[in-house]
Amino acid sequence: MPPSDESLAAPAAPAPTSKSAAIELSRVSKTYGEAAALNGVSLSIRRRQFVALVGGSGAGKTTLLKTINALITPDSGSVKVGGREVATIEPSFLRRSIGYVFQGVCLFPHMTVGENIAITPRRGGAPPEALADHVEGLLDLVGLPREFAGRMPDALSGGQQQRVGVARALAAKPPVMLMDEPFGALDPVTRDGLGNDFRKLHNKLRLTTVMVTHDVMEAALLADRIVVMDEGRIIADDTPAALLAGHADKRVKALFETPRRQAGRVARLLVEGEAGTEADNELEASAAAREDEAADKEGGDDA
Repeated sequence: MPPSDESLAAPAAPAPTSKSAAIELSRVSKTYGEAAALNGVSLSIRRRQFVALVGGSGAGKTTLLKTINALITPDSGSVKVGGREVATIEPSFLRRSIGYVFQGVCLFPHMTVGENIAITPRRGGAPPEALADHVEGLLDLVGLPREFAGRMPDALSGGQQQRVGVARALAAKPPVMLMDEPFGALDPVTRDGLGNDFRKLHNKLRLTTVMVTHDVMEAALLADRIVVMDEGRIIADDTPAALLAGHADKRVKALFETPRRQAGRVARLLVEGEAGTEADNELEASAAAREDEAADKEGGDDA
């Protein structure tokens, strides 16, 4: 496990009290020309929640995510992290206190895996002698061998690189994690495994996680809460079970109809597969019985 040395943790926004939200947006708007990327969005996220932002392309998901760590400055409205206005926090200070994982991973190709992971605490002034142990602990945490610290990024698979990206985002021990399509470029098996592993890390480290994804099924399986966006507005905000059960808004209903239909088809195929297996077993048993009967008869004739 990563050492508890406080020097490894970047300065963070103050931890929210039990009565305050970890992240709070109030009437946030952002326009590009005449296009409204965010239109008066208000959203409150409790500590330790895992929230997924879903919706079609251009819905405003990534814009909303980037207002949280000040990569995008809204035209109006308020964004708070840990009870403090983001606009009042020095940007580099803020971003060292918030983990950020994105689809392209973007590891520095000229740095080793260990150097990539250690870059944030090193820039924050962490002592060099503590970094090696810290990197090893983070590699353990994301399920990679410690010897990977000395490898270059191009020697790793896509899934391994994304795990390094998660380790790098966790290096400064942030209480908040932002993820923008983090698993979108991976094959289905790797994507499912990495998603499940991150959900376990979210629980273990008591993170507050906000994840943008186009995959509604991924959102339903990983998140505690799903926020649906369309044209810069929030049009639904509920638990995965509630949204899968149905929604009055036709846009939301259509979005969740596909995973519901796919889940139903898979369930039917599994039932058919089990029925087919039982039938095959019965046929095999019947054939074996006939063979035994024939062998017994042949033995009797020989006698």
